[in-house]
Amino acid sequence: MKINVIAGRGDEPLGGSSTGHHGARVFDSDHLPADRDMVDSFNSATLGMDLAAPPVVLPDFHHKSAMEMPSSIAVATAGTIRPTLTSSSINCGMALIALNCDRPTDAAVTDFYRRVRERYPYPTTNRRDLSYREVVSAATEGAAFAVERHGIDPAELERVEEGGRIDLARWGGGDRLVSELPALTWQLARLRFGTVGPTNHFVELQEVEEILDPEAAQLLGIRQGQVTLQYHAGGGVLTGEIGHLFARRRDANRVMKAAMAVQKPLFHLATARSAQQVRERMRLFFTSACPPVELDSDEGQRLMLANAAAMNYGYAFRMVTYQALRQLAADAFGGEPGRLVVDSPHNSIYEEEVAGERAVVHRHNSCRAYPAHLMTPGTTFAQTGQAVLLPGTHKTSSYLAVAASSGPSLHSACHGAGTVIDQFAKNGTSKSDPRGRSTLRFRYDDTAPTEAPHLDDAGVNAAMSVLTSHRIVRPVARMRPFAVLH
Repeated sequence: MKINVIAGRGDEPLGGSSTGHHGARVFDSDHLPADRDMVDSFNSATLGMDLAAPPVVLPDFHHKSAMEMPSSIAVATAGTIRPTLTSSSINCGMALIALNCDRPTDAAVTDFYRRVRERYPYPTTNRRDLSYREVVSAATEGAAFAVERHGIDPAELERVEEGGRIDLARWGGGDRLVSELPALTWQLARLRFGTVGPTNHFVELQEVEEILDPEAAQLLGIRQGQVTLQYHAGGGVLTGEIGHLFARRRDANRVMKAAMAVQKPLFHLATARSAQQVRERMRLFFTSACPPVELDSDEGQRLMLANAAAMNYGYAFRMVTYQALRQLAADAFGGEPGRLVVDSPHNSIYEEEVAGERAVVHRHNSCRAYPAHLMTPGTTFAQTGQAVLLPGTHKTSSYLAVAASSGPSLHSACHGAGTVIDQFAKNGTSKSDPRGRSTLRFRYDDTAPTEAPHLDDAGVNAAMSVLTSHRIVRPVARMRPFAVLH
């Protein structure tokens, strides 16, 4: 299937349209235009920030009411950290597993999802999956904690962003983290480690229908007709806790508000060394204004330390999920367990180089897309470019791609095309799948699965077309879903 490449709009068709550092660089097309009112609102929200480059708007740009900022953005600041430029649940992400089997029978698929529901029941329980020491290890060691704990091949860490670990030493190290973070924070993080759950999270079985870049597909371990397992999972309890410790967030539910009523004063106020520091922390972390935090200040170092620990915990969390899902698939379908193609966070705060200078890059529902020359030498991604997932929905195809010339987008790509697909279906741009295919849809209760008729791929292709026309990524493979749990 050929993707129709649609030229980008604006004066810089292959680099996005922008108006310097005072306006967003928008990656869209005439066929898939970004909402101009929302772009104007985004420009107003970022006006006056210490921007290191124009903010980036990617396909699937939309705004959820509980979020401070729209989805599908990347913002680089020169000297401050602004937690509300990303989600409170940092290191939420998606991953793709290449299974060692062709398409299984419906009976085997039903058995697989039964096993998944038993392993990850919903509503969730308050089971303690980790000890206190294990939580600390996950926060300091990252995905290596899961590798050692579950006997995963360490070579698979090359498929995880940052190798699955951010070194805490730069911001004071693990000892400082343990001494400052309240005991209650660590205790709550023992709960529900490596889960999935419903809402927009999913566990989807797909078949590779088309290889678009044979060389990259071979390097990544993907072949036509193969079954892949794509899943969307959070970063775990600790990531949400830390996301709320450093800002007064809109999405805090009743349980989180109760936890923060205890944890925030313990973390910020009980550890303050002076009345002035109490006032400063109140201003930064307790007010609805959510002001920026100076990167090189003591408060900035505390924030970056906690952020790195949360990212590490999230890497470990999703690596445990990976190990469980690939083993469940092998048990249900036979053969050896599959291999990780990529694990890709889409809510993150990283220190990165932008235009040759140190900057803080905030991504909200957008994933990092480093070209090959920025990846660790000797790894697969150093040959292909960082692997990037562009999921559709359970009614359309999804894509595996690799990063190309992504510098103008702050090395970022959108993390999905769900809103585009819904919009296209609503306005009639997208029609029913001409071949009448469907996805077997499972729920977390005991009801029988239902058939969800497919749409055509107009929506996901439009999003991919924008990314390819701007040379942000190049597509490697197209996968079509045949069963999903969400």
